[in-house]
Amino acid sequence: MSYLCLLTKGLARKISETFMINIGLTGGIGSGKSTVAKLFQKRGAYIIDVDVLAHMVEEPGGIVWNRIVEYFGREILDKDNEIDREVLGGIVFRDSEKLEKLNSIVHPAVFDEWRRRFDNIGSRDEKAIIISDIPLLIEVGWHRAVDMVILVYTSPNVQAERIMERNGCSYEDARDRLNSQMPVDEKIPFADFVINNEGTPEETESIVDRVWKELLKKKRTE
Repeated sequence: MSYLCLLTKGLARKISETFMINIGLTGGIGSGKSTVAKLFQKRGAYIIDVDVLAHMVEEPGGIVWNRIVEYFGREILDKDNEIDREVLGGIVFRDSEKLEKLNSIVHPAVFDEWRRRFDNIGSRDEKAIIISDIPLLIEVGWHRAVDMVILVYTSPNVQAERIMERNGCSYEDARDRLNSQMPVDEKIPFADFVINNEGTPEETESIVDRVWKELLKKKRTE
């Protein structure tokens, strides 16, 4: 059993003894997870953005930064010695072995920081609704450490269009990024709630409203 799986099992046991609601928010690249997370935050949820944590643990000079640079070389660094995520992404999204290596370096450190953030929120609000925005929630097994999973759904074609618009990349680059993740349709069986984010902002907000009401009902019964 991997170190990460052991951590998730340990965290799940600890959370089961609290009144907090621990939710994993996931979806494919370009699905709009950050937008949905902000809508939940506006309604009172605590948000932990795992991408932000990844940036933090990869700061220059740290243990994770050193291990990444040792493996991938200094050509992945920008002029400020920070990891250029676009350059690194261009490498790992075309090579599953290198992607797995990167994940094995980064994920345990991110998980530790996630746990610290979670405990800190719990110490301030024992009945918090905590939503963690985790792109690879299902792929790396973190869904085992949450009470519920919310999936932000967009079709692969819409995802590709959004990635090209956001990153200014080609269709082939966008498809490489999509292919590095589990297909979004295969994530649906893991989800307790699915938020379709292909419509208007108003339609998405309406779905978030309905899901939030369900979460509040669960909170009142705890």
